[in-house]
Amino acid sequence: MKPLSFLKIAVIAMPFVMGSCKSSKTVEKSVEKVATDDVAQHQMIQKVSDNAQYAKFITSKVKFQVKVGAQDLTLTGNLKMKRDDVIRLQLMAFGFVEAGRLEFTKDYVLIMDRINKQYLKVPYAHLDFLRNSGLNFYSLQALFWNELFQPGRSKLTDEQLKDYKANIGGDDVVISLEKDKMSYKWLAAKSTGLIKMANILYKDKFRGNTQLNWDYMEFKKMGSKKFPTNNMITFTTGDKEVKLGLMLNYLGNDSDWETRTEVSGKYRQVNVDEILRRFMAL
Repeated sequence: MKPLSFLKIAVIAMPFVMGSCKSSKTVEKSVEKVATDDVAQHQMIQKVSDNAQYAKFITSKVKFQVKVGAQDLTLTGNLKMKRDDVIRLQLMAFGFVEAGRLEFTKDYVLIMDRINKQYLKVPYAHLDFLRNSGLNFYSLQALFWNELFQPGRSKLTDEQLKDYKANIGGDDVVISLEKDKMSYKWLAAKSTGLIKMANILYKDKFRGNTQLNWDYMEFKKMGSKKFPTNNMITFTTGDKEVKLGLMLNYLGNDSDWETRTEVSGKYRQVNVDEILRRFMAL
């Protein structure tokens, strides 16, 4: 996570220490303040939730960058998303040859290496971090679409919004949700309600923590809403860190495309490590 993001969370989330001895009037004022704070928190969380896109489709040209240690891979491509159905990233080599494809549906994750005719197609439960963190298609969709989410749920109701807490300070608000070993946080602008950062932390005292941090920048108008066109994603597990950059250009709502990829019999299925090594070699 960026140092600035850590600093903002640390400052905003810092609890207020209150003395144990109070007069009855002070207690009454404290109860009133808590009630007022609860209303303010709920209104802020609702404001952030209301920024969700109305669009059924979101499409864009994309510049895709991957950094793993000293390795640095940059490709262009396309991002195609259909609400509640599919997220697809097509990665191009030399600007015109499709080198790879990542496709997320409600049932599976598909990773294709077009150059070497290899693919990986597995349910979410077969990918460690997604399984451990309770993330499914709808959680990933919320991350791509710059929205709040709850693990395991496809939509957020007004009642479920009460599960979140909000700490407000200055023009920043941190919205948080705790679930077992998981910690979910969103940093949003108080004035606009736009999410500037999402952080997912899986706490494991034996294997070490795993963390996903997603920064959103350069919001542009899409319909009546705004959408981030610069995304920086950092995945950290143990002493390993992977950074992904997604720069979106020519945002649109194209719906004229097939939402499922058929894998040719000429492709060979491989494991996660092998296909990722191939991607870094493109």
